[in-house]
Amino acid sequence: MAAGAAAAALGREGGEDAFRRLFRLYRQRDAADLRGVLDFSAPGGQVFRSQLSVSSVSDQDACRAGLQPVSRWKAYGLKGYPGFIFIQNPFLPGCQHHWVKQCLKLYTQKPNVCNLDLHMAPEKTADLWGQSKEKLRMKGSGKCEPRSLLEKLRWVTLGYHYNWDTKKYSANHHTPFPSDLAFLSEQVAAACGFRGFQAQAGILNYYHFDSSLGIHVDESELDHSRPLLSFSFGQSSIFLLGGLKREEAPTAMFMHSGDIMVMSGFSRLLYHAVPRVLPNPEGTPLPSCLDQALCSDLPVDSVIEHTSDDDWQVCAKYLRSSRINMTIRQVLAEGQKFPEEAGTDTESQAPSEDSHHQNSRAKRHKPNIDS
Repeated sequence: MAAGAAAAALGREGGEDAFRRLFRLYRQRDAADLRGVLDFSAPGGQVFRSQLSVSSVSDQDACRAGLQPVSRWKAYGLKGYPGFIFIQNPFLPGCQHHWVKQCLKLYTQKPNVCNLDLHMAPEKTADLWGQSKEKLRMKGSGKCEPRSLLEKLRWVTLGYHYNWDTKKYSANHHTPFPSDLAFLSEQVAAACGFRGFQAQAGILNYYHFDSSLGIHVDESELDHSRPLLSFSFGQSSIFLLGGLKREEAPTAMFMHSGDIMVMSGFSRLLYHAVPRVLPNPEGTPLPSCLDQALCSDLPVDSVIEHTSDDDWQVCAKYLRSSRINMTIRQVLAEGQKFPEEAGTDTESQAPSEDSHHQNSRAKRHKPNIDS
């Protein structure tokens, strides 16, 4: 049975854990028939145009964040998923370079937390970019070459650092949230009708062609009335959006470089997953949107910085086989505080390395930590 037909049959089948059955189907390396996957570049069927709050974001502020005027965004909703908004690459030419560079060069620095901290000495993870850039720049296409530290990176947490083991945030495990990423998130949230959104926590996921993201619900934030924002860069992926129960079969859709997803309202607490990362459908090593030069008329107070040719050479080599996803959350409502927790400290917040991010080439690793 072709993959598209198989997906449709599994969706109709329902029953116990229909989500996992579809996850496994799309996870297969030989699942070449992806006709059952929604592509928002050619929307139809259950897809409809979503109305945005154009007046909530000035063209100047959108440009400062490296975004087109909101009136030009192509935003879509899905029937049966109220509160879900898909925005097809609204970034100005060349501006994705900034966010890729930040995710690889700046956001990986201390005091932010990453999976490599769990089994490496602090001095070894202090400058992942510096220790990896030459190896990445010179790296060939051989699969047997040892991976640089950046290629071993699976996740980074920002702001309130998520504890993967307890699935909680806490007041005493917090570092400053990046101001440029906060500004970008605030503009996107406002355009989707959420003025006053505060970017308080970020989880950055780093995928390769053998990576996936397991089936889960993002429910650890104390305020579920605020949206979850998801930004993707690099290679494409299949994203599965399900229901409130895993017995409900999910809808599969493509996410390409520059695409943004917003999950709010009913869709805020739905099961979702990424079963597979796919090569750029254009057939080139990188999507064409990543080959564009930075637009020359950004305002002087833009949060977007020019990415040097040397830095982009490293980023581009990394992205030839990788995808980066930034998910941004507001953890607390206005004036809300964390409940008192006895005996919590920073060290007890250490997560397991792969409790959220999966890799088909290695068994899930649980470090020997006292948590």
